[in-house]
Amino acid sequence: MTSPEAPNATAKASSGSKLKFFAGGLIILAAVIYLIISSTQANAQYFLTIEELNQKSNEMLNRELRVSGAVLGDTIVYNPETLDLSFTVVHIPADNDEIEAKGGLALVLHEATQNPKAAQLKVVYNGPRPDLLKNEAQAIMTGRLDSEGIFHAEELLLKCPSRYEEALPSQAAAVTN
Repeated sequence: MTSPEAPNATAKASSGSKLKFFAGGLIILAAVIYLIISSTQANAQYFLTIEELNQKSNEMLNRELRVSGAVLGDTIVYNPETLDLSFTVVHIPADNDEIEAKGGLALVLHEATQNPKAAQLKVVYNGPRPDLLKNEAQAIMTGRLDSEGIFHAEELLLKCPSRYEEALPSQAAAVTN
């Protein structure tokens, strides 16, 4: 004959193993959340306009940044022997709705390069000169700002709206008018 305590002992053992399983699951979940948060913070990039970067330059020194601006063509200097490239970019808005409201990217880039009061940023990059690097191209750069206010680009992406004028005839007409 079984004692009345036997089912009760089995229930206690079962609830104890469930509690251990639940506690173990919580520990694993907490560890995963911690790893995600610490990894995200370590790899965080700030996307700034040139005006924002100029305002926060002391806070942003030696941090991984992404900046976008319009290339001033007459500032491009390239040494093919050393692959050293430098140029200046001027402020353009970051908000796509604002860019569209001002007539599109081509017009915004053109007006930015014509504005002598636009915020500027000197960029240095080491690598082959991109074919699209020319006046009024949009440069999107990832890198770090040094204490002298020079942006050291590690990655350089370029958009040249003139290559897409056929796709956007209204924007192209606005630039030429």
